[in-house]
Amino acid sequence: MNAYDIIRKPLLSEKSYADIQSKKYWFIVDKDATKVDVKNAVEEIFKVKVAKVTTAVMPGKPKTHKAGKKKSIDITTSEYKKACVTLTKESKAIEFFESLS
Repeated sequence: MNAYDIIRKPLLSEKSYADIQSKKYWFIVDKDATKVDVKNAVEEIFKVKVAKVTTAVMPGKPKTHKAGKKKSIDITTSEYKKACVTLTKESKAIEFFESLS
């Protein structure tokens, strides 16, 4: 699997912005990717040293959409996997996230 296939996109939220100062970065990753895959992909793409990776699969949420008069459609959003990547103290920061803080 290609490193760019594993790391789908950065996860940008209030919590992820707060973690940037402590060199923790959040990503949405491929569902089949392991922690080792995520670590290797981040090290390859951003040229940094990773100390720790934690992952979690986020379940889909039920939503209701109105589809006209007195009709509603119940759907579920897609589930996804997110990863928190912590860098080593001597590693440089990821430039993309540093521009956001």
